[in-house]
Amino acid sequence: MGAKILDGKLIADELRAKVATEALSLSAKLGRRPGLAAVLVGEDPASHAYVKSKQKATNEAGMVSFEHRLPENTSEKDLLALIAKLNADNAVDGILVQLPLPKQIDTARVIEAVDPAKDVDGFHPMNAGKLSTGLPSLVPGTPLGCIIMAKKAHASLAGLDAVVVGRSNIVGKPLAQLLIAESATVTIAHSKTKDLKEACRRADLLCVAIGKPEFVKADWVKPGATVIDVGINRVPGADGKNKLVGDVAYEEVSKVAGWITPVPGGVGRITVACLLVNTLRAAAARGGLAVPNL
Repeated sequence: MGAKILDGKLIADELRAKVATEALSLSAKLGRRPGLAAVLVGEDPASHAYVKSKQKATNEAGMVSFEHRLPENTSEKDLLALIAKLNADNAVDGILVQLPLPKQIDTARVIEAVDPAKDVDGFHPMNAGKLSTGLPSLVPGTPLGCIIMAKKAHASLAGLDAVVVGRSNIVGKPLAQLLIAESATVTIAHSKTKDLKEACRRADLLCVAIGKPEFVKADWVKPGATVIDVGINRVPGADGKNKLVGDVAYEEVSKVAGWITPVPGGVGRITVACLLVNTLRAAAARGGLAVPNL
């Protein structure tokens, strides 16, 4: 019997519907719609497509989308000036600076320039610090999406042996902190982990975010485990065209796991919905209102 599929589109659609309902209620209380500002520097096609999808989702959820497209040669000074302007704009509740940025711009400096209260990406060191100490904060969308998906497979994450493969600031580390907050027993594994395969085989919940196509095989997975695949990799297909695959060898692992996320159609579909959740929470907090629990 194969694994049950955690359908990212279905889960994202459910979450977006909840956000739209809460946004309508919040708009009435605030006297305005929550606003998300997206800043895009350069002409990277993938970034443009991603920002476009975020804007569409924002508008469909009943929020206002503000778009700022800057040329590739934009200076760090000019970008920081725009961020300062958005920080001061009361109509803007969330600020999203699309990464990667051109080489002349210091990404860390830009992230730190965003008002932590409007940091809907959850990348600001202050939000990272709050997350690590258990304080309420805005958290990165992909790790938040992983938690939401895991809860579709498990009524509670408390006591589960959870293994996170990958230690990036964007996914691995914040995901581990969120799992700790759920009272899971957490191991962060990575390229230097001794016997990585055995570390993975211990997991009731295995989350993989390392950027290596189909790296985790069936014999790495505990029978019946829940597998959350964060990876999105482009590899040549049998027809010569590129195809998307995850960090997990889906076909073989799906025969062993209890639950699994597909790629595409898994975690990636819910990340944008989580960005909307953060915008809603930021708007409520800035308005001195109860933060919606979605």
